[in-house]
Amino acid sequence: MATLLLAFDLIGTFVFALSGGTLAVRKRLDLFGVLVLSCVAAVSGGIVRDVLIGAHPPASLADWRYLVTAMAAGLVTFRWSALIERMNNPVQLFDAAGLALFAVLGTAKALAFGLTPFAAMLLGMVTGIGGGIARDVLVARTPVVLQAELYAIAALAGGGVVALASALHLPQVPAMVAGALACFGLRYMALRHGWQLPVARPRE
Repeated sequence: MATLLLAFDLIGTFVFALSGGTLAVRKRLDLFGVLVLSCVAAVSGGIVRDVLIGAHPPASLADWRYLVTAMAAGLVTFRWSALIERMNNPVQLFDAAGLALFAVLGTAKALAFGLTPFAAMLLGMVTGIGGGIARDVLVARTPVVLQAELYAIAALAGGGVVALASALHLPQVPAMVAGALACFGLRYMALRHGWQLPVARPRE
């Protein structure tokens, strides 16, 4: 189980780092800027989660594989950005994949530290959205989570599946797979079909 969770965590780190690196290339940052944005997008949410649940030092700082994975994704993006850009909306797709993986992993780790299912679900959401917020802030872009698209809601849905399975004493791994698919599917459908929450409109 520990090996499986680590593998999923590193995959999530890689795809989130790709989203940060791709955005950095679009903003015409240099190599250092691409690596910084890749690492920030990949590890910020996990660091916030670990600090809140008392896991010290945070996993991404204690284990060298996280930062190396993030930097590797940054180098891949910097070198083959043209190839990555040929994909349909690469930043959004990588971001959706990272969101799904981090939401379920964050929820599972919070549960392992003794949090209630509801609190664990919220920590899973924080894990999923933290990297994207930090990434967007660094390039002076309004964070996606504050816009109309279903972002935090998708993370809550994915984490909610894992939390509910824990409350019902169901197997964790199938629940994590189902939660990740639910999160990614909801986010992808929101992007494809324009699903969104109501938008605030000032009075005229």
